[in-house]
Amino acid sequence: MTIRLLLADDQELIRSALSALLDLEEDFQVVCSVGRGDEVVRAVREHRPDVALLDIEMPGLDGLAAAAVLAAQAPDCRVVILTTFGRAGYLRRAMEAGAVGFVVKDAPPEALADAVRRVMKGERVVDPALAAATLAAGESPLTARERDVLNVARSGATVAEIAAKLYLSEGTVRNYLSAAIAKTSAHNRMEALRIADERGWL
Repeated sequence: MTIRLLLADDQELIRSALSALLDLEEDFQVVCSVGRGDEVVRAVREHRPDVALLDIEMPGLDGLAAAAVLAAQAPDCRVVILTTFGRAGYLRRAMEAGAVGFVVKDAPPEALADAVRRVMKGERVVDPALAAATLAAGESPLTARERDVLNVARSGATVAEIAAKLYLSEGTVRNYLSAAIAKTSAHNRMEALRIADERGWL
């Protein structure tokens, strides 16, 4: 049986290399590759892959959000997150979004091929060390709004600019920032952002 694959990664060089690598496997066929997260669902509907390999950080829609849309709209397509970022928070969010595999890009090529075959058999495939780290890290303490505020703060936006962008009052934004700083044990908003980023909470 030939396993039909879709690749989604915003770096063309990575997409091309992965496609060439996977096409070497006798039972794989790369039927489509896209560079944006918001192109994934349309491509899956058009090409009907068995497995979608999704990067996390892509324009338009990140891989975790794309995985959630696929789980709802194309449940026959199995999703494997393939990312540079082996962070515990990302793994938890990927599983919650409906992904059945999580592979870091520095894994050996045979590990990726093995992961694809195993998810086709109905298994979940996660790096054991990352799974252990995820359990140890626990769930993100940040609320959805606290994540939103930190993400907007990423650009160096002022409290007033964050409030305008998220349609919140400035006092509410200050409260969310204070809560996020406390929950991450940070000293300021940029440190809170760095810590939350490193843990995959954003």
